[in-house]
Amino acid sequence: MKKMIHSLIIWFGVALLSVAHSAPAAPTVPDYPAEKLAEHTYVIHGPLGYPSKENLGFMNNPAFVITKTGVVVIDPGSTLETGRMVLRQIRKITQLPVTHVLNTHVHGDHWLANHAFSDVFPGAAFYGHPAMIEKAKASEAATWLKNMKSMTGGASEGTKAVIPDNEVIEGGSLKVGGIEFRIYAPEKAHSHTDIMIEVVEDSVVILGDNVMSKRFGRMDDGTFRGNIVACDKAINIKAKHYIPGHGQSGSVKLVKDYRDYLATIYSEVSKHYEAGMADFEMKPLIEKTVSAYHNWSGFEDEFGRHISLAVLEVERAEFE
Repeated sequence: MKKMIHSLIIWFGVALLSVAHSAPAAPTVPDYPAEKLAEHTYVIHGPLGYPSKENLGFMNNPAFVITKTGVVVIDPGSTLETGRMVLRQIRKITQLPVTHVLNTHVHGDHWLANHAFSDVFPGAAFYGHPAMIEKAKASEAATWLKNMKSMTGGASEGTKAVIPDNEVIEGGSLKVGGIEFRIYAPEKAHSHTDIMIEVVEDSVVILGDNVMSKRFGRMDDGTFRGNIVACDKAINIKAKHYIPGHGQSGSVKLVKDYRDYLATIYSEVSKHYEAGMADFEMKPLIEKTVSAYHNWSGFEDEFGRHISLAVLEVERAEFE
């Protein structure tokens, strides 16, 4: 009996130490409401800005479409807890299973929340552009997991990369429960791995980060000319509703506003480059021409980089 008691004491002590030294649970992402955009389509608008301790990594626009047979989720977010939050909002509307998850591009703030849906719906099918899948497997998934953990102060702890294993390409489509999802894959746009998704019956286009509303992001992985073509492609769909990767959804005007910024930057940089000016010399001149965008989130962080990147792109164009 003494030996048994002694063993129990040791076991209990080890258990306590294990609990004391285990990693704390990641904080729960608070609920953001799902807004009904069309008959079948809902969007959760995340806050503007970059992943941080304050937003716990949630800052994109997850969308979901309720079909007759199941739910299709597009860009569920950046962390396991974000995905769980999205699922909570889905469950307030329907008990149908999530059958498909589509990811618009390789940047992890849009797709690392796949983890939450693979846990609950192991039979769900995950889709992405072939280049997105390739890059995620090569290094991008690991890089984004590391960066997200650092930027959020550990709020993404426990998130695993569930990389899509089904490819979607330009001109393709999926039909799920009576709803058609048309795929547009503009080349060299925001990330070289991009898709846009038209929910045909609802006249909705989910743009990914090819378009943002009242918010700027990095252009390091894309091109201005390619992104302008992506905007034109989206405009020509003539949909009623557009969901940007970040910022509020709206009409085609939000696409035109973003396109105008990109086109102005590239044309102005081209003009000043031909005049022999360096990026730092043209920056104050171009800043005046885009005064309507000064209050957009991220302008101070990204505008200078946009000028420098556009200069590099103009230089490359000379040799094409």
